Amino acid sequence: MNKLAENLKANKLKVTPQRLAIYSYLANTNEHPTVETIYNSLKDDYPAMSLATVYKTVASLRDSHLIKEFNLGEDSNRYDAHMENHCHLLCTKCHRVFDYYGDIDLKHVMYELKSTFGFDTESFDMNFYGICEECSREQS
Repeated sequence: MNKLAENLKANKLKVTPQRLAIYSYLANTNEHPTVETIYNSLKDDYPAMSLATVYKTVASLRDSHLIKEFNLGEDSNRYDAHMENHCHLLCTKCHRVFDYYGDIDLKHVMYELKSTFGFDTESFDMNFYGICEECSREQS
């Protein structure tokens, strides 16, 4: 059994072809797709899969902490199966999303949160908004 199927079983999620396809799609892309993008990418291979199935599946994957759901101020949420702590960079011109895995030292902030609010940080979401290199070249 592959790792994605094992992750589903370990989180008490039934391994179905559609669920596995959605999870696999998210695990193998860096595009941060919306539900509609996922559906449109998979519908030819899974004609019986409905948009509602994709919504329900991403919700169950999110609730099981197998994917992240985030919104960058757009009309739709985006999804990411890369669960390591990282930041998202959103180009405000072309709306592409990039991952940043570099070091961001938040130890002081997490210490302040703990000492001020008694808050133990487990994870974080950090988003940066700007213009990507490609769009910057087009502007010049």
